[in-house]
Amino acid sequence: MKKNNIFRANGASIRKAAAILKKGGVVAFPTETVYGLGACVFNPKAAARIFEIKKRPYFDPLIVHIAQKKQLSLLAAELPSKVKKIADKFWPGSLTLVFEKKKSVPDIVTAGLNTVAVRMPDCKIALKLIELAGQPIAAPSANSFSRTSPVRAQHVRNQLKDGPDMILDGGKTRKGLESTIVKFEKGKFYVLRQGAVPVEEIEKNTGLKILKPADSKIQAPGMLKKHYAPKATVIAVKNEKEAKDLNAAYIAFKDRPQKKFKMVKILSSKGCLEEAAANLFDFFHDLEKKKAGKIYIEKAPARGLGLAINDRIKRAAAEAGGE
Repeated sequence: MKKNNIFRANGASIRKAAAILKKGGVVAFPTETVYGLGACVFNPKAAARIFEIKKRPYFDPLIVHIAQKKQLSLLAAELPSKVKKIADKFWPGSLTLVFEKKKSVPDIVTAGLNTVAVRMPDCKIALKLIELAGQPIAAPSANSFSRTSPVRAQHVRNQLKDGPDMILDGGKTRKGLESTIVKFEKGKFYVLRQGAVPVEEIEKNTGLKILKPADSKIQAPGMLKKHYAPKATVIAVKNEKEAKDLNAAYIAFKDRPQKKFKMVKILSSKGCLEEAAANLFDFFHDLEKKKAGKIYIEKAPARGLGLAINDRIKRAAAEAGGE
């Protein structure tokens, strides 16, 4: 194992990371949501390394990150006015848009689909890296496949070891949850993944209706039943009454449990959904580091950002005794 492949993000290290990308390398970098594992989008060999490092199945498409809206012309077969309307409102930001791709976008990036998922991150480090790389960067979250997404550089290191050629350390990410994914198809929008931008916020700010997809086939990242999971068994509960094992860890949404669990964490003592979202994956990583074998976790209120939090909890708990 290399002594260290983590570099504090500054002008020099971002330039170095961009040079690595240009040469076909793979770099982990922060965004406002979670850390990404990136390669230049038009280098299929480099994109293949992302799948190898993450042990990610090739049927799971990647999100392409851009630094300027004009880069959409490199990726989109066409840009409908409705797509442009949403992009103008929410980019840079934590919203990924899926639309028909240009044939020049490598199939390995889109898992053979005729669509591509694109977003412009709201993070100066990420935007500068993309700009210096000279082309969009394909980047899923920088974790081992199906494991908890990283919100700190050390989380990347813990899971991927020497896999990335370089890890840019920009501190803890602000949002802590992946982007919301919305697909445009035949004039309509469909939410494929709940994320850091609540769907009702998109509808309110654009006047457009976001529908649920008719089928559950894999069209975007984060759609598998089992995902975002730490090594511990995760069990979703409504409250502490449902949690019987006091040797387990307990993650409460707002109020500290009265039972004396081995480890306790509070997502937000103020009941703030934004704070809870930012802490969720960080707590999973911390409890894994502390060797928690079982984690009970309370669901968030089922509104706004709480829907995305509960989606992550549900997938982390899948096939592990949770709901």
